[in-house]
Amino acid sequence: MGLRLRIIINPSSGRETSLKDLDNILLYLSETGNLTRSDICYTSGKNDAMNFARKTVTSKYDAIVALGGDGTVNEVVTGMMRGGINLPLAIYTSGTVNDFATINNLPQAPSDFARMLSKPTYINVDCGKANDDYFLNVVAGGLMTDVAYKTRSDIKTAIGPAAYWLSAMKDLPDINRSIPVKITVNGVTYEEDIIMFMISNTSSVGGFRKIMTKADITDGVLDMLVVKKMDPLEVVPLLGSLMIGDHINNDNVIYTQSDDITIESNEPLVLDIDGEKGSSLPARISCIKNAIKLIVPGKEEPL
Repeated sequence: MGLRLRIIINPSSGRETSLKDLDNILLYLSETGNLTRSDICYTSGKNDAMNFARKTVTSKYDAIVALGGDGTVNEVVTGMMRGGINLPLAIYTSGTVNDFATINNLPQAPSDFARMLSKPTYINVDCGKANDDYFLNVVAGGLMTDVAYKTRSDIKTAIGPAAYWLSAMKDLPDINRSIPVKITVNGVTYEEDIIMFMISNTSSVGGFRKIMTKADITDGVLDMLVVKKMDPLEVVPLLGSLMIGDHINNDNVIYTQSDDITIESNEPLVLDIDGEKGSSLPARISCIKNAIKLIVPGKEEPL
């Protein structure tokens, strides 16, 4: 018996190549006799992917397939969590930046993705929760953390990852701006003026693959990185350290792991959640262990 798939796709993702990729995935599965049913749900606006996932009738399908960028994947995960949907999840990367998919070596070619679906391997991965919002990769706030949802979709489609860097450059004049926060984690309270913070499920954030050096998507904890207010002359060396993973011992950085973190501030601050605009501080951020059964590539069989 072939696969029964609930497919949720953002047709404008990946410079609008996602539709062609989906056709190739389904063609491969059909030709190899591995497809019985494919119900395709096309998103056209915010919350579409979440609602499609949340309303999935689990008895009709073997898996949910999310095709899109980090925002689409986040909505699918949110819908699954809110709807109590326990089907396996497969993620096809077709967005501008796909941290979660990259760190898990998920296939980026239609034929490889189809083969993964045909012979799936499963891992149970953690999911984060910030107030009432869920995230598979990261929640962040402060300098440069809002570029993903402030960058226009048509620009991301036209020029890809460069769109994020161009948007981020607009924040550089605000490098002296800081946010007073109170962070409670592991029984310790930090009261600091900070530039930004990130709380991540994976080691890769914004394309920086080593930014969360201790992160593991199956360990039941999230990794928190906080950058304190600092002299502007210290920012460039820190950015260099972030790129190579040599930053967690920097005096201007707080780095720790926990399954329960509270962040408060007297100033308004909107959270970035997997590249989408989320709720505002205060926030309680927690880790839900083994929340999602993720489909990943199996080991190659020897010739």
